[in-house]
Amino acid sequence: MIAKELRGKTTAELQQLVLDLTREGFNLRMQRAYGHVVGPNKFRELRRDVARIKTLLREQEIGLRVPEIGKA
Repeated sequence: MIAKELRGKTTAELQQLVLDLTREGFNLRMQRAYGHVVGPNKFRELRRDVARIKTLLREQEIGLRVPEIGKA
C-alpha cells in the first residue's frame, strides 16, 4: 500500500482497513500453523501496512493532518 493512496481515505475507512489486515494476518498465521506454504515476505508487508495506517490515524488524532474527504 502506498501512503499517498491512504491519505485520501477517511478515519473510518482506515480503521476498517486495519481490522481487515489484522484478520488477514491471523488467517496467514493459521495457514502457516497447518503447514501451508506462506511466503515470509507476506507477513512483513502486512505488518508494515498496518503500521503505516496506524501512523496516519495517529497523525489525524493529534491534528498533524486533516483527512481530505472527497479527494482520491
